[in-house]
Amino acid sequence: MEVSESYAMSKKEIAVSFLERVASGDVRGAFKDYTGNDFRHHNPYFRGDPDSLMIAMEDNAIKNPDKRFEVKRAMADEETVAVHSYVRQNPEDAGAAVVHIFRFESGRIVELWDVGQPIPENPVNENGVF
Repeated sequence: MEVSESYAMSKKEIAVSFLERVASGDVRGAFKDYTGNDFRHHNPYFRGDPDSLMIAMEDNAIKNPDKRFEVKRAMADEETVAVHSYVRQNPEDAGAAVVHIFRFESGRIVELWDVGQPIPENPVNENGVF
């Protein structure tokens, strides 16, 4: 699949599709279809190259075949997209609120940041995390 500025998907749709495919285990396909040659990421637990992150994501998909991923909101501003989501490693997991921030160049993802907040069993805030 060729992704370019003229491609029918918006950057927001590309970012969401990338995350959904990664969560479902199609890690290499998501990277192939949506990331640029100069892709880099800022997850502090893995080296900054694409292969290190792909391997970690594949390992996570194998260990958590029942992972749940639910987009709560996505926002786009020119070359930047932010996706706020609810991620659970399995149906019984309380999960985490996660924000992925993508930077695009020429319609492809070239940079990725992610931050997460575990959801406590008994949150004090009556509004919830979402």
